[in-house]
Amino acid sequence: MPAATLIIDPAFTIAPVNRRTFGTFVEHMGRCVYTGIYEPGHATADEDGFRKDVLELTRELGVSVVRYPGGNFVSGYRWEDGVGPRDERPRRLDLAWHSIETNEFGLDEFSRWCAKAGVEPMMALNLGTRGVQEALDLLEYSNHPGGTALSDLREQHGGAPYGIKLWCLGNELDGPWQVGHKTPTEYGRLAAETARVMRMVEPDLELVACGSSSSRMPLFGTWERDVLRETYEFVEYISCHAYYGNDDGDTDSFLASAVNMDRFIESVVATADHVGAELKSSKKIGISFDEWNVWYGDRSRRTDGPHDQWEVAPRRIEDEYNVTDAVVVGNLLISLLRHSDRVGVACLAQLANVIAPIMTEPGGPAWRQPTFHPFAITSRLAAGQVLRVETDSPLTTTDKYGDVAAIDAVATYDDGKVAIFAVNRSTDGPIEVTIDVSRTGVTTVAEALIMHNEDPLATNSATDPDHVVPQQFDAAKLADGKLTVTLPAISWTAVSLSTD
Repeated sequence: MPAATLIIDPAFTIAPVNRRTFGTFVEHMGRCVYTGIYEPGHATADEDGFRKDVLELTRELGVSVVRYPGGNFVSGYRWEDGVGPRDERPRRLDLAWHSIETNEFGLDEFSRWCAKAGVEPMMALNLGTRGVQEALDLLEYSNHPGGTALSDLREQHGGAPYGIKLWCLGNELDGPWQVGHKTPTEYGRLAAETARVMRMVEPDLELVACGSSSSRMPLFGTWERDVLRETYEFVEYISCHAYYGNDDGDTDSFLASAVNMDRFIESVVATADHVGAELKSSKKIGISFDEWNVWYGDRSRRTDGPHDQWEVAPRRIEDEYNVTDAVVVGNLLISLLRHSDRVGVACLAQLANVIAPIMTEPGGPAWRQPTFHPFAITSRLAAGQVLRVETDSPLTTTDKYGDVAAIDAVATYDDGKVAIFAVNRSTDGPIEVTIDVSRTGVTTVAEALIMHNEDPLATNSATDPDHVVPQQFDAAKLADGKLTVTLPAISWTAVSLSTD
């Protein structure tokens, strides 16, 4: 059997675990909001119309921050449509997803939902069709304590200040599909102007500039450079977006998707640091990886339906995820944790129904997709410091990325407790892994869980919601400072060790 060795040492620190790594994304797209997190009349709906079954699953998922309201949707959105009495809110055409937006759910509802879910809001601004004044108005409405027209209006609507600190300066404005698509210089100037005046109101805001919508975009790299030349001193983060799929059946490359995420992050970091050097700045720009996931099928940005058909909350990209997808999601989380020194925010897109870990049916149940589990377990176990794991692994060959390590792993260390997250991304067979943890002082396997199935395409459904769940992994053995475990092909594993 092939063998791999890993070394874990508390001295090999990368950065503290950032809770914002475990963010998600709620966009007015498909059924993410309507019949997803919000469904008045549902058997579980509370007084605000929020599905309590989805709220419970959101808390179980371990979500820390939620980005809202888009996404492509935000570039044509008028925030004031979604506040105040519901029966006075206008219905609008949503050009991003070729839908009718009722505005029944808006900023006021989102803020109450965040409070109930126990998550931090991350608000996106419309810099596609709007600009500086609208951003200032939204900031005043959201955060100002009172005594002005818009803050008093919020109070009339029943809301205390929302205290939103994390803001996205637009979304994917490099994309020709985006309403208000711009050149990097056009966008960079607008983002800098917006950031500058927002800080006149609240100097301690955290602001995210739009990076490329994909590392495959023609302007990738030059977009980041030109945008940051305009915005460097006004923002904390630049965004990354990436989606991975297996539409071509190249499972070996799909399982190695984290290799691409690693390269993406490191390329953006290098570009940001280059601009910082040009500007003679000691500041370091962080990464907000505020859209990432597995995404299959037609990648159309507009519509799945007829051009003349406009519906309220139509079903859009409701991907059914399998075990292999869950392994990839677990590996992408390993990549994000591994880059915790620069990735300050990350958002799994999206939370409910739309390429989501949580699925619902209108008037019916909510259930966990297989991808739910590695996210929830990693969020629960990762704590303290992220450690660099020294790995000696057999290689697996991929068409897209060449030869890559079959075993990929990251670890965290927190006051005598170690959490290890590892994948076997080989399709060939099991690999025997020996992990040297002697320098950590741990003596006990507190918990070991694995995502694996003899059928790597196994899924969950409304009628069989627990077909794919994490299994106890009794094969993990710790003795004499070494953890030994045999990881089957296409598997994700989490092991928690302690000194007890």
